[in-house]
Amino acid sequence: MISDRLRLKYLAGDLESNLEQAKPQTSDLGLDVLTGLSASPKTLPARYFYDQRGSQLFEQICTLPEYYPTRTEAEILRSCAREIAEITQATELVELGSGSSVKTRILLDALSDRPQPFYYLPSDISGTILAESALALVQDYPNLKLDGWVGSYEQVLAQLGRTLSDRRLICFLGSTLGNFADHELDLFLTQVAGALHPGEFFLIGIDLQKSAQMLEPAYNDAQGVTAAFNLNMLLHLNQRFAGDFQPDQFSHLAFYNLAAAQIEMHLRSLVDQTVTLKLNGQAYSFNFIEGETIQTEISRKFDLDHLGQLLAEKHLPIRQIWTDPHNWFAVVLTQASRTVV
Repeated sequence: MISDRLRLKYLAGDLESNLEQAKPQTSDLGLDVLTGLSASPKTLPARYFYDQRGSQLFEQICTLPEYYPTRTEAEILRSCAREIAEITQATELVELGSGSSVKTRILLDALSDRPQPFYYLPSDISGTILAESALALVQDYPNLKLDGWVGSYEQVLAQLGRTLSDRRLICFLGSTLGNFADHELDLFLTQVAGALHPGEFFLIGIDLQKSAQMLEPAYNDAQGVTAAFNLNMLLHLNQRFAGDFQPDQFSHLAFYNLAAAQIEMHLRSLVDQTVTLKLNGQAYSFNFIEGETIQTEISRKFDLDHLGQLLAEKHLPIRQIWTDPHNWFAVVLTQASRTVV
């Protein structure tokens, strides 16, 4: 029975529509929003992109003609999935930020092609997306045992514990590694290394450095889907924190910061205005002047040599790299060399 092969766990409140049931009962609910909007310059955590509509808009972004990362990564995976399976001999796949698991199927076709059960542990901040994709996967893969987690990357890595099988592969696809600032990346890689035994593997998809002329259209698509995705964060905050953001008084801004080698996404205030949110039962007001921005996301573009140094410092030396013919994107397999506590 499918129910015997499928479990979903909620590690924290689902950032979606059923907010009263989903809110985590913690005193720091919304602290990241308060901190970010009180800072100068203002910022918001990218996790607030992903209510149900935000997740749907991101799936649309991945199909846009300007947005090369998704299709390029998928092409690389199709060419190397069998080799990944042969190298890792993985019997358990942990995926951080699985979304709709479309690209994951390429890996599962190669990894789970055995008579014995294969364990898949997807995780996502969107419970709706995770539940829909999980049900489809257990229907399509009869040998699959699925243990899904609704929560942040940090929560999932902290809760993983021992492997369900004898060899774990953690994967982090979609160039999401580029969304971390330096201190966040350091912490994340430490947590990944701590979740692996020596000899186990970590697979990542990363976007590589290239010209602004190539990068900027991917975040400023002609159909305006990325703009809608960015502005939807304000609607999500309104719903989640009883706010009064007016999205039509903000505009989408995305550009390549060459010095930092990263795309930056912002929401720019079109007028002088004041916005109020209610956090933990208390109302907070935030003032904006015309032209002021909120940084909502960074997307770092990596140099492979520098990334290799960062991974080696965490005892995750690179085992293999696969790229596309244009060297736009890379899929990188690392192997844990020692236990990290």
